[in-house]
Amino acid sequence: MSTTTGRADRINDAVLLLGFALGIYVLFTLVSFVLGLDLNGTVNTLRRITFLSAVYAMLVLALNLQWGYAGLFNLGVAGFMAVGVYTMGMLSTAPSSTPPGLGLPLPIGILGGILAASLVGVVASLPALRLRGDYLAIVTLAFSEIIRRTYRSPVFQEFTVGGLSLGTGGSRGMSLPSNPIRSLFYENPTEITSPPSAFGNAVFSAAEGFGIQSTVVEGWAWAIVLLLVVAGIYVLLRRVGNSPFGRVLKAIREDELVASALGKDTRWFKIKVFALGCALMGLAAILWRIGGIASTSSFMPIQTFYVFVALIIGGAGSNTGSVIGGAVFASLLFEGPNFVRRVVTELVPVGNAPNTFFDAVGALAGLDPTPLLAYTLSDVNVSALRLVLLGVVLIYLIQNRPDGLLGHRKEVAASVDLSERTGGGKQ
Repeated sequence: MSTTTGRADRINDAVLLLGFALGIYVLFTLVSFVLGLDLNGTVNTLRRITFLSAVYAMLVLALNLQWGYAGLFNLGVAGFMAVGVYTMGMLSTAPSSTPPGLGLPLPIGILGGILAASLVGVVASLPALRLRGDYLAIVTLAFSEIIRRTYRSPVFQEFTVGGLSLGTGGSRGMSLPSNPIRSLFYENPTEITSPPSAFGNAVFSAAEGFGIQSTVVEGWAWAIVLLLVVAGIYVLLRRVGNSPFGRVLKAIREDELVASALGKDTRWFKIKVFALGCALMGLAAILWRIGGIASTSSFMPIQTFYVFVALIIGGAGSNTGSVIGGAVFASLLFEGPNFVRRVVTELVPVGNAPNTFFDAVGALAGLDPTPLLAYTLSDVNVSALRLVLLGVVLIYLIQNRPDGLLGHRKEVAASVDLSERTGGGKQ
């Protein structure tokens, strides 16, 4: 690919991402207006959309490295996420907490979580040396469940190793260290009741002038940090894809036998790409859960399914598609049903939801659709509605755009685009 073409693609990608982000913000701002939210509620809505979009963009980029680049079908995403979070928690949680940790500085805990996820990825990649496709998917899914069940086990709820007390909290989970962004706004960020610092007081005072609460300001600051991390991962994976290492990965994806015949040790490349991808999954999970609770319910197999859906939407093999797919899933498919429910109930007086589905359907005999609408949009059924929506989207994409929104941008294994040859005459 020529330098001019590469620069044009980068500019087009930046314009595409910025345009998509602007469209999402405008849409949810209008939704907030319909719901009658004040400025604080609107800004908080945009904050949550940005945060979740950044988290899923990181996860999809990591999965795209394994599946989109190397063709490795990893169904254990949730397990590697759990390894990163729980390792960080056990390293950096205070010894006085329940369960206790080692109390190491947070940067060491984050680095330890990333390395642990990478190491577990190496272990999980060993079956990948002989397995392909569905068989690899089954093994990684089982590996992920083993990890989740291990963290949930009462045996590891609290234990002692070499005189040091550690624990995962079992089914209760464990409290994670406070969000590092608080050190920017508070004198003692580890204390909830800490007074704000001089900088924090100035920022909070300015935000309060517009009716925006301090918690929303903190959330936006952390969301911006996550966006910067997404940008860093995007640049890293773009350079990896254009490197000789990345070209070998894409050659393995196209035909592993041919790559081996050319003298490439495909087994070693699989191990390295698994390690790097799982490390990024661990990092994404740490940034997602830090300051909250590490619970095994957050790392169910459905979480892996969500990441795969986002990658399918954006298009496997495209980093830009991965970012857009993560944002589409997080904003429209994951958070969208909640906002649809709130908008409909705001505009249509549906009343109380019936107790059973048959009661809701029975009202249709009297040409009254509101009981069915109220039942469908109840708080309990929104999660089920989300899964139905995901299924409809997947069916549509498989039938009409099997390569995803940007699947046509899938990177090829060749270092130059052989379809664009310069020079006159026939070759």
